[in-house]
Amino acid sequence: MEKLARQQVQKLTPYLSARRIGGSGDVWLNANESPFDNTYQLNLSGLNRYPSCQPEGMLSAYAAYAGVQPEQVLTTRGADEGIELIIRAFCEPNEDAILYCPPTYGMYAISAETIGVARKVVPLTSDWQLDLPAIEANLDGVKVVFVCSPNNPTGNLVAREDIVALLELTKDRAIVVMDEAYIDFCPQASTVDLLEQYEHLAILRTLSKAFALAGLRCGYTLANAELIQVLLKVIAPYPVPYPVSEIAQQALSESGLARMKYQALEINTNRAYLQAGLSAIPGVTVFDGWGNYLLVEFPDGDALFQAAWDNGMILRNSPIENCVRISAGNREECEKTLAFIRRFYQ
Repeated sequence: MEKLARQQVQKLTPYLSARRIGGSGDVWLNANESPFDNTYQLNLSGLNRYPSCQPEGMLSAYAAYAGVQPEQVLTTRGADEGIELIIRAFCEPNEDAILYCPPTYGMYAISAETIGVARKVVPLTSDWQLDLPAIEANLDGVKVVFVCSPNNPTGNLVAREDIVALLELTKDRAIVVMDEAYIDFCPQASTVDLLEQYEHLAILRTLSKAFALAGLRCGYTLANAELIQVLLKVIAPYPVPYPVSEIAQQALSESGLARMKYQALEINTNRAYLQAGLSAIPGVTVFDGWGNYLLVEFPDGDALFQAAWDNGMILRNSPIENCVRISAGNREECEKTLAFIRRFYQ
């Protein structure tokens, strides 16, 4: 079957998600999931009918939370579908390119490669900020620029003035996609207020992280109405199952939002606990993080990652040398992981 696949697909290396990598243990801090397992009520009648492509209740609820109008919201199967839709809608295969800035989320490149769209790579600077002169020099043929803030896996925020400068650079040239999958842990850093000024800005959001709904596969794209209408041309006809719509609206209700904010605060507290404890270990460097995870540099990151794996603590190795990404779980998971790492370096 392999030889029957498109050549582009034959050469493709799939994204190694946490679940594909696997592992066996009782502490899972590798996928930036929430440690909270919330419950919801479901009405499962009407499953014999197709759902609405874009349920009004979902759009209105998220629009109210994000501070935009419902016509500025598109709901998708996770933010990953939003990435793919934007590339499909704005890039001609074998003609246009996307641009992204590693180290960053791997699905931008894989989605483009799957569709047959070229990839231009402009690495982040040494302090993991945008290299604006290099981006400007590489914009020819680029239709979409992806920026992740808080960035995965580094955890840092991209400087707002650089985001504005990028938006100015790309006017009438390319779509700028701000990936805000982790913005609920630092809502003050959102770029949603820039939508009013920049018609070529799109923002990716998700319920997977702070809302503790990774298994729901529910994401949102925020943009101006004209851009949303373009994406509606290429989205699947029935992307939102009834149960997804029901649960999402409960999560976005007044009580649901209150619970999310409380849980996000607790996760941020546990992240700070991990950061303080790990920073006290000689030879270990912990980078400031604004999502629900930390990037940590060890004297030998691969050895630490493997030792933790062998002891049932599943972390995430990183493309950055000697660095391991550690999700902020519940306090018990954080304490157990910190104690293991302390013993490892004694």
